[in-house]
Amino acid sequence: MRDKTLGPSATARGRFEPEMVLKSDTFSTIERGTFISVDGGRRPAVRRLFGEVAWWVKPIANHFARREAKALAAATGLNAGPELVDQGPGFLVRSWIDGLPLHLAKPTDPAWFRNARRVLHAIHRTGIAHNDLAKEQNWLVGPNGEAILTDFQLAAVFSRRSKLFRLLAHEDLRHLLKHKRRYCPDALTSAERRMLKRKSLPARLWLKTGKKVYNAFTRGILRYEDREGGGKRLAIDAPKIVARLKQHPQVGDAFVAAFPFPRRGSGLYAFVEASGLQPDEARRFIADELGAEHAPELLQVCEQLPRHRDGSLHEEVLRLVALNQIDLVATLAETEAARAAAANVVASRLNLADRT
Repeated sequence: MRDKTLGPSATARGRFEPEMVLKSDTFSTIERGTFISVDGGRRPAVRRLFGEVAWWVKPIANHFARREAKALAAATGLNAGPELVDQGPGFLVRSWIDGLPLHLAKPTDPAWFRNARRVLHAIHRTGIAHNDLAKEQNWLVGPNGEAILTDFQLAAVFSRRSKLFRLLAHEDLRHLLKHKRRYCPDALTSAERRMLKRKSLPARLWLKTGKKVYNAFTRGILRYEDREGGGKRLAIDAPKIVARLKQHPQVGDAFVAAFPFPRRGSGLYAFVEASGLQPDEARRFIADELGAEHAPELLQVCEQLPRHRDGSLHEEVLRLVALNQIDLVATLAETEAARAAAANVVASRLNLADRT
């Protein structure tokens, strides 16, 4: 995993100056920074670097990048997602967007889903099929409650409304309705419920065959996971870890979140509020009571953890850090103290890979 930026990149349109690595995976490294246009204008931006990947995945990485650039360019002016700002050999730059992913925002307002459907219709009218909307993290809830799409690497742009396009657009909508069923089920119409019950033939074939091949390749060969998970360890071990840590005289508070690691599966990430406590000492303290096999894979000791105005731990901020979705942290911290604490946690974070 890379924890240092690769320096600025420049084209005739301007220059991207990186500030921090947001995430790194098999296909690319994502950095947040500032794009400075040739006329001196500055804007927050995100750069995807795909020219430095291993030779054997470079053709796939280049293919994904071309698809993303084409889709972002086609979506210009729709306010549906990020804008394509710049691109060059081995990189592309898009605008930075404030927003929380669906699985963290958990919208229950029917208005958000109406807006999301309008956004989908807008990209479909332009001939864009997103093709990756089953992932909740590809749907964002913006600062004003608007629906925003992100991650267009698998998107396809069609010049006409072919049968394939209509099928893919239909699947985009079905995935949105599945999210609506989860977070806002009472707002589903009769027609939407019928649509959810009927899977298209390609979708059924994908579930029976294609998805198995995909999982075998991404999880078996690339060691890549789609979701952060946590499973039984998050439900069973995490509360025990927190309780044990709070027994230590130097620990003021603790929180445990799930995170995906480069190998298959997921692990536990412990955030410990303590002064003068070494991580190895905290880990031994846990292992003495629970056993080494139940200790968290990652353990970060912080002087202060971010808190809400009422003094309670800001757990969503810590979950975002565990997932390395640090570009979203600033949208949640409510006070200057919380923002300062969150910034310190981010600066010392232990997970630099995003597998969500």
